[in-house]
Amino acid sequence: MSADVLPATVDWPLFDCVQVNLAVLADRWHGAGTHLNLGAVLRFRPAPGPGGLPTVERSAEEQITDAARDLGLAVLDRRTTPADETLQPAQGRYVIADAYHLPWVPYFGQRHMDHSFLLETAADGSAVAVDGYHNETPWGSARPVSHALSPAQLAAAVPGPALVVTLAPAGEPLTVPGPGLDLADEEATNRYVSAYAEHPDRPAALDRLTLETWLLARSRKLHARFLTARGLLTDEPAVTAHVKAWESLAESVYLGYRRVERGRPESRELSTRLADQLRRDREVFGTAPARAPGQDPDDRPAVPAALRERVAAVTAAVLRTDPAALLDGQPLAAVPGFTSFRVVEIVERLERELSLEFAADDLVPEHLHHIDGICRIVLRALPTGTAQQPARPAARTGVN
Repeated sequence: MSADVLPATVDWPLFDCVQVNLAVLADRWHGAGTHLNLGAVLRFRPAPGPGGLPTVERSAEEQITDAARDLGLAVLDRRTTPADETLQPAQGRYVIADAYHLPWVPYFGQRHMDHSFLLETAADGSAVAVDGYHNETPWGSARPVSHALSPAQLAAAVPGPALVVTLAPAGEPLTVPGPGLDLADEEATNRYVSAYAEHPDRPAALDRLTLETWLLARSRKLHARFLTARGLLTDEPAVTAHVKAWESLAESVYLGYRRVERGRPESRELSTRLADQLRRDREVFGTAPARAPGQDPDDRPAVPAALRERVAAVTAAVLRTDPAALLDGQPLAAVPGFTSFRVVEIVERLERELSLEFAADDLVPEHLHHIDGICRIVLRALPTGTAQQPARPAARTGVN
């Protein structure tokens, strides 16, 4: 097998940028599904983080140690290289460097952050970066890739110190770990939620909380997949609903961050929803009886046809799709390229073109993933007597 093979068995969107390339090695060396062992333990252990805010983000060293145990990986060498060292590719060579310099990820030239990849030797003997990262970012999509690197390109990609770990298959047979919970108590959970709710720099707090909820949502989905694969999931509907609620919260936090950044109010419910999701982790995944979250009643007011057509036109212009499909009931998530970033563009463009401001508490995914849901919150935000405005083509603004 060529070293640059990306196993088709890995469920890429389940992992962050540190875990995902450990998952590549797990399935390459031990077979399909081994990568799910990273989801055996569900964690919530916040630690002091940047800017005085707590974080659930674990260090690369901690994650590598866990992976060695749960994925059957042996650590042959682990060190931080000096800035002037020329990295050498090798089978199982795992590198964590600054994404700002890595040309195959959307963070290139945009944001400084740790990012992993495998630096291996391709079939022709050249160096190749193997990276299974799958994510949507403000600067584009990250997708699994094998990226060839000349010596000069490799030097430019890792100009500074990097964590370099050489891994190999462990000699002893791999034991599938049992499921577990490692969750902080109620007092620590309340401190975590309060730290973000009460932080005076609201854009900074919500920017960080966007990453936090993204990590929490992914880890809950990974734990659910682990339980399913091992035949240990006892209440699939409740777990599915809980995971979706985490993903909904992460999207709402990002939208809140973008709005606060522009001087708009944030939703009063974000902290309450965060606390509730953390509390329900133990109920859904632990021994307490699981129950699917309830929904508030929706009065679903009638939306005038002219307003619905105008909202569909604006939304379709952002998504570069046919407004007729949206009017026929197509979910926005079914449109290629639909992401949280497009949701933000839709909201901002509707506010600008309709001269309104949405209530912060209305900006939740339940309202923003379908044209009729958007219409209902538009109707609530419009001044009285303006809902019958005729539809008109949406102006092009160059959105992607």
